[in-house]
Amino acid sequence: MPAVPRLSGYAGIALGIALLAALAIASLTVGVGRMNLLSLVSGGDADAVRLLVVSRIPRTLAVMLSGAAMGIAAVIMQMLFRNRFVEPTTSGTVEAASLGLVGVAVLAPGLPVAAKMLVAASFSLLATFLFLRLIDRIPARGVLIVPLVGLMLGGVIEASATFIAYRYDLLQSLATWTNGDFSGVLRGRYELLWVGFGLAALAYFTADRFTVAGLGEAFTTNLGLDYRRIVAIGLTIVSMVTAASVVTVGTVPFFGLIVANLVAMAAGDNLRRSLPWIALAGAAFLLACDLAGRLIRYPYEIPVGTVVGVLGSAIFLVIILRREARLG
Repeated sequence: MPAVPRLSGYAGIALGIALLAALAIASLTVGVGRMNLLSLVSGGDADAVRLLVVSRIPRTLAVMLSGAAMGIAAVIMQMLFRNRFVEPTTSGTVEAASLGLVGVAVLAPGLPVAAKMLVAASFSLLATFLFLRLIDRIPARGVLIVPLVGLMLGGVIEASATFIAYRYDLLQSLATWTNGDFSGVLRGRYELLWVGFGLAALAYFTADRFTVAGLGEAFTTNLGLDYRRIVAIGLTIVSMVTAASVVTVGTVPFFGLIVANLVAMAAGDNLRRSLPWIALAGAAFLLACDLAGRLIRYPYEIPVGTVVGVLGSAIFLVIILRREARLG
């Protein structure tokens, strides 16, 4: 894998924003429903305007918000666990959110969407803290051992969710929460993602603390910072972002891992510097994958979770092999 160029300067940020804007415009214009851009500008095509406002704009915003927030959540987890292969889909966090939603569907199906998100976030937070405790008890915390433990924990939680869903005829709902898909996003059905993005954006103001916490508990304590409090804040942000994403659009596997690692190769580990790049790269990459899913079998759609899963698995393997080659 060739070396990733270093990111620097306002020119790079401007280029990233221009690329994101181009992808967003493409997302607005691609779809089964036809739109005449000239009619949109003149306001003469009421149906096209309605399609744009009700479907295309909400979908494009949902993709960008999810991509930026999930990328930021992943890099926070990587800093706190000090492992480049940890993210919500390799630590049981996403699976726990799905389990929480299954529990809500069984016990309190009438809860509003915001309440469902809080329940899912609570399950995610508990699972993430459980993962943290498990990692602390492992004597040899190898680079690949940590995500392996997370995948095993996620497998157990996913099996529990599947069993409950099978018993109560909720397998179709569970499938919706475990496979990311933006095809059903409409105005009024994606706004929770603004909450997740807002929480992820708050991470920028505490980025220096997360960077310090990534150097270890002893180093953080020696600087007079409360390590446990920083970890609690970081994992709460991760859980809320994960829950908002799962409730609204489902799971996108390996997404944060890809974005966070590629940006870290180019921008380094200083979160104050890298978070804006992660937000831009996450939004642009997810938009590109969503566009690919809409165009590969046009007019049918491939869920973005499937597209990212295929690309993510390949890039994940390349990153692992590149790391092993460098260490060897």
